[in-house]
Amino acid sequence: MTPEQIEKVQTTFGMVEPIADQAAGLFYGRLFEIAPEVRPMFKADISEQGAKLMRMLGIAVRGLSNLESIVPAVQNLGVKHLDYGVKEEHFQPVAEALLWTLEQGLGDAWDEEAKVAWTEAYVILSTTMIDAMKAAQTKAEPVKPTGFWAKLKHFFAPSPA
Repeated sequence: MTPEQIEKVQTTFGMVEPIADQAAGLFYGRLFEIAPEVRPMFKADISEQGAKLMRMLGIAVRGLSNLESIVPAVQNLGVKHLDYGVKEEHFQPVAEALLWTLEQGLGDAWDEEAKVAWTEAYVILSTTMIDAMKAAQTKAEPVKPTGFWAKLKHFFAPSPA
């Protein structure tokens, strides 16, 4: 992600935070509409689940400025989702529901730039979760950053003084 995309995600999330409860309700309503098969995975009170979702999104969004710092937490979140029966194919409807929710909540602030930035952020975070899920399923250790992640790490590393 570019610094501008990170700023866009962080700024727009800041606009959603004051309506976090409503946004979470919109998100789960949309998710269950487009992927009813995931509804049984949610045993707890959905408003409580919504609060957890918004807290986790906040942590992830703030952590985009220092991705390396949140990767272990995102990986752990992915592994934990295995216990709920989450599979790789569930990430697509979650993306659709998230982007739809942001569009509803942001109104005119939801533009092509915001959509691209949020899509990029979601791809990075969901790929990290999916990779950790796959590694846990094969009992392998998570792979050290290579390729894209290594470049990303280099991009965010402090410049030599």
